[in-house]
Amino acid sequence: MFGLFRKNKPVKIRTCNENIKYGVAAKDMNELLKKGCKLLQLPSSGAHVCLYADGTEVTEEFFQTLPDNTELVLLCRDETWSGVACDIGHLLSTDRHADGLIEAARGLLSDEQSPKRRKILTDLLRNLEDRSELESREEDEDWFKGVGARFKTKSAYMKFNCESRIRGYMKEVDAAAKATQKAEVRAEVVKTSKRLAEMLKTAKHNGCYFDRTVKEADRLCTRAGWFTCQGSFEQEECPSLHSINPYGSRESRIVFSTWNLDHRIEKKRTIIPALLEALQTHGSADVNVGYFYRLLFTRENLKLVHIVCHNKGAHNLLCDAEEIFNSGDAKPKGRKRRLV
Repeated sequence: MFGLFRKNKPVKIRTCNENIKYGVAAKDMNELLKKGCKLLQLPSSGAHVCLYADGTEVTEEFFQTLPDNTELVLLCRDETWSGVACDIGHLLSTDRHADGLIEAARGLLSDEQSPKRRKILTDLLRNLEDRSELESREEDEDWFKGVGARFKTKSAYMKFNCESRIRGYMKEVDAAAKATQKAEVRAEVVKTSKRLAEMLKTAKHNGCYFDRTVKEADRLCTRAGWFTCQGSFEQEECPSLHSINPYGSRESRIVFSTWNLDHRIEKKRTIIPALLEALQTHGSADVNVGYFYRLLFTRENLKLVHIVCHNKGAHNLLCDAEEIFNSGDAKPKGRKRRLV
């Protein structure tokens, strides 16, 4: 009898296979199932309803407690729903480049109220709109916004981006040379700096690390352009499995600029001071420049890390004392000092 006086409760309902949501008003579950099955063209036998958010099955008693406009999923007899994760599963199991898939993701996002789920869908949509298969400026003009006109391909710009970072490390060595007070020592540092610069030039400033078109052994990314965080200096791998494809979109390209090529043995705190100290007590010919080159500019000592994984604290790693000087009969200039 009291059911006669119940007000219609407005809800949003959809099937588990489509993301389009429909508004339905019903005073009880029986009416909701009847209207929902008719609207969505599903068989009424065995039909049941659950919450879109987490898959909780909706009973008559539970239905009466739901807030207005709660999102529900209408299921057939043998269908199940475990929440928003099901939508993500459907998205991932479909052709990620299909226009319909992107529209579906946008549709979900437009109706989503939960900040957490909006973040998940936004990140997912960014990956769904991946255009990494395109390479030239003519094919993907949006990717090149803010990029100099001289760059005609994504790989050329990414190579330049890596070169710029490596050149920055070389500038720090040059600055250390200029700051050296003693003329004799400064001459040795300048000489070593020039040798390092020549080695870098020969290696084309190791721009290959970000260039997806080079052979696999020379790059840090997959052929498609995906980079994976290698974890902080003391870790074997990234525990969060961070990954990014800066070739996919302009936004990803910009976000990738926050990733770091981090020196395991630190550049400013350890490598450059050790190089300067070695040159103060030995001639540049006695110093193993190749070792310092590898520490400063190569993957032997560099790790690509997501900004969250970049540990800016002291690494507490030292240069290898047995590698600092060349082996052989070279005699030191002056008295040797213990390197720390």
